[in-house]
Amino acid sequence: MKKGIFILLILSIFLTGCWNRRELNELGITLAIGIDKSDDEYLVSAQVVVPSEVSMKGGTGATPVTLIKGRGETVYEAIRKMTKGMSRKIYPGHLRMLIISESLAKEGIGDPLDLISRDWELRSDFYVAVARDATAEQILNVQTPLETIPANKMFSTLKVSEENWAATVGVTLDQLITDLRSDGKEAVLTGILVTGNSEIGSSKQNVETITPATSIKLDDLAVFKEDKLVGWLTEDESRGYNGIVNQVKNTVGTVSCPEGGKADIEVLHFKTKVKGIVKNGSPEVDLQVNIEANVGAVECRIDLTKPESIKILEKAYEKAVEETINHSIISVQEKYETDIFGFGNAIHRSNPKEWKTMKKQWNQHFTDLAANVKVDVKILKTGTVNNSVVVKRKD
Repeated sequence: MKKGIFILLILSIFLTGCWNRRELNELGITLAIGIDKSDDEYLVSAQVVVPSEVSMKGGTGATPVTLIKGRGETVYEAIRKMTKGMSRKIYPGHLRMLIISESLAKEGIGDPLDLISRDWELRSDFYVAVARDATAEQILNVQTPLETIPANKMFSTLKVSEENWAATVGVTLDQLITDLRSDGKEAVLTGILVTGNSEIGSSKQNVETITPATSIKLDDLAVFKEDKLVGWLTEDESRGYNGIVNQVKNTVGTVSCPEGGKADIEVLHFKTKVKGIVKNGSPEVDLQVNIEANVGAVECRIDLTKPESIKILEKAYEKAVEETINHSIISVQEKYETDIFGFGNAIHRSNPKEWKTMKKQWNQHFTDLAANVKVDVKILKTGTVNNSVVVKRKD
């Protein structure tokens, strides 16, 4: 018994302590990283929190973040070189945004993503976006209202927009890598841009007025072929894409009324089922879209107390969604020849044998693929009033 206790005591010596601990005052908490490329070198920018300005005791009124930069032949080297200009080591464990410049995305994002995907300190729940018509450094160099830390602003904006408008999509690192490695699905990323006077954007002056001189704004979706950016969708095409891949959580659509004017349809539930088919050796997909919605606003003369009026609005929105989805598919087929919708995965699931013969030339098959779209809309409620103010006033 005594011998056993002695052995446990000896072993406990090797189990105690935190051999790899790091104190908080030794770390540069990084919430956003930007990757650019210039002269065959990577320029990595890190948006690092200034602890004294975000503490509970309150700061001096200085900016809550600082931008640290490093250059290197690889992303890893550039990040390590940042230590030449700061007293703390970059710590990306709380990363919210990874921004890749448009020029680098056109060249290919596979190599710069290698370190990011390997780093054990990184969680995979941050969003990846493309800086459109700007460098990643310029995006990270803008101070923002509402959210004092710009990285949090970008993360929250993308999350809210994805949930309420359906023209953007929050892509995490895991999802991006899965799409890049998939044989039957190519990647997309939301674009992000700087509007206004970028010179003022980095100063505190930018958040001291009601209307900031410089703003960070989400853009449409970037289309990838393998790991290279090949183009951009329009806003309607981006909404169509999200509808096809079942990423619509909530959105609003506008339809025309029979006698003129418009009505807004608020989408509550949007569900798309994609089924792959092979007919006579040619691939096809059937898309069944089921939508539940409410009437959001009515700016026309239509009597919503009549069931036939509700049916008119349902058919009008079915047609609008069908046209948007078809346009998105045809546009991507004609302009980019890259399957961002995952139709190849659908064919793989339903016809694995045929898929083996198609996958090597899948982008060519995708270009000629027929998509059969069927949309069913059910309007559940019309709001707290039946008819619009216009109808009440004129009748």
